[in-house]
Amino acid sequence: MERLEKQTPSKTLTSAQVAEIAEITSVTRAKIAEKELFLREQIQTAKGAGDFEGAVQIEQQLLRETARLQEEAELKKEKIRQS
Repeated sequence: MERLEKQTPSKTLTSAQVAEIAEITSVTRAKIAEKELFLREQIQTAKGAGDFEGAVQIEQQLLRETARLQEEAELKKEKIRQS
């Protein structure tokens, strides 16, 4: 563990940086929840109409959107950590 610390010393984040990271996390969770609510409703509608292929496509869209939002959040957090 000490060797690892010598190779890549960890930075201490300021309280402002911690707050910014927490805000990014909060906003990202809210966006993901919003997407889930919207797309899950569409999935249920598609299944109710017997369009199971459409439901699968919407589920895949949900997965892609969630991954994209999480990736964007991680990039923003990393910028803050590097500053």
